[in-house]
Order: sequence, then structure tokens, then C-alpha cells
Amino acid sequence: MEDFCVQYLNNIPYKLKSPFDFSFMEQYGEVFKIYDDQDSGNICFGVKNGDKKYFIKFAGAPTEQYSGKPEDAIARLKSAVPIYQDLAHPNLIRFIKAEEVENGFAAIFEWTDGECMGRMYPMSRERFLQMPDSTRIEVFKDILAFHIHVIKQGYVAIDFYDGSILYDFGTKKTLICDIDLYAKMPYINTIGRMWGSSRFMSPEEFTLGADIDEITNVYLIGAVAFALFGGETDRSAEKWRLGDELYKVALKAVDDNRNKRQQSLSEFEREWNKACLNKL
Repeated sequence: MEDFCVQYLNNIPYKLKSPFDFSFMEQYGEVFKIYDDQDSGNICFGVKNGDKKYFIKFAGAPTEQYSGKPEDAIARLKSAVPIYQDLAHPNLIRFIKAEEVENGFAAIFEWTDGECMGRMYPMSRERFLQMPDSTRIEVFKDILAFHIHVIKQGYVAIDFYDGSILYDFGTKKTLICDIDLYAKMPYINTIGRMWGSSRFMSPEEFTLGADIDEITNVYLIGAVAFALFGGETDRSAEKWRLGDELYKVALKAVDDNRNKRQQSLSEFEREWNKACLNKL
């Protein structure tokens, strides 16, 4: 207990490294949910105002899991705003506005009741993974369509993983969140081990000086396929839930040799759809 303090908003506890006054959150509405375990330097709130609900991402507080400076977290969140604007899409959470507030920065989005596939939310993940394969295939196609859109807009996906994938059972809609680190192309790996979950990262995302591009994102999509339909990092045929043809398409995408992968997401999509027709 010495390393953090516990505060409350509307009787909801949350952890910080040191006290921070969040009374300003009242201007947005009534807080009903708090996400305080991010290592990005952000703390997030679910807020209800009348019949509207919002998801608010705030940078500037001394969050418990973050080891950097609050001003760096603020700068990153500010730089994420044009990314959400440029990549607006039916399957991306809807950005509303952003503003400086109380020595920090808030980005405000439309709330979704989606269940998250991420491991950090075990109950939500369990419900997500109980979906039938037919629904998972539609979710996967939505994720693929969004990332084809990302490439067309001149961006590359960075730090996408299962925690970025939501499914709203009420509206039967796939939603993608947390694209803060997506970047304009061309993009070069300047740090060695890049940000993200190693379960979804290509070899070039561990290689200083490597190009991070559409072929990198082909690997990402293949990894997502194995997370949805296979054994995640166990990419054996025995763990694969769909047919042999779809397995071959996904396995090609996660080849360590980037020259052996599909050379574009559109090429992957064509091969996947053809294999789907053979399966169905």
C-alpha cells in the first residue's frame, strides 16, 4: 500500500501514485466506471450525462502503472487526436472532442457497451471467447476492413492487440479502440523492441532500423486470426478451429520472413475470402 494511494469518485475506488484532484470530472457528468491500470499514463472514465454516455481518456495524473512523466503522457494523448480524426471509421470508437483541463488533457469518445477481448478483463474476455465461430469470422472481417482503411489513409497500425478489440452484443457490432500509437508511413523502427504485446508483433517490430509497413500489418492480422481461431501463439494445425485452407492463409501471414507473407492486406483479404467460400 506504500506505493500508491486510493481515491474515490462516486464511491468508485481507483489507484494513483500520489493524490490528484479529479473533482473537475463533474463537468462531464456522473462517473460510473474507472480504468486505472493502464501503463500508458492515461486514466479512463465512463461518464453518464442524461441519456448520453462517454468514455474519457485523461493524461496528466500520476497513474499507478505508469513509470514516465505526466507531461509525456499528455503529449502522446494530444498527438493521438489527429489519428482518431484521420482514421474515423464505422468500426472505430467515435471521437467527439479533446481539451486541456486541470493541468492535463482529456480526449472524449462515445461510450460503447462492448465486451473486450483483452486478457486484462477476464470476465469480458470469457464472454467474448464464447462467441460462435460464425460471429468471430464477422469480427475478424471487420478488423481486417478497418486496417485496410488504415493503410489507404497512409497509416500503419502499431500496438494493436486483443485489448483493442470490442464486440457489442446488443448492436452486434465490432468496435476498435486504443489506436493512439498508429503512425503515418513511411515508418522506421528507431527503438528496437517497439510498443505492444509480443503475441501480435512481427520480427521487424523487434529489429532496430526495420521498415514498419503494410507487410508488418499482414503479420498482425495473421496473429489476430490465430488469437480468434487458433491457439494464439501456438500456431499448430491441431489448435486451429476452422478449415485447412483458412489455416494456410493465416500461417502464411505470420511467416517470420516478410517476403513470404501476403504482400498487402488486400491480398490477404482475397485469399481469406476465397478460403472462406471453400469452407462454407
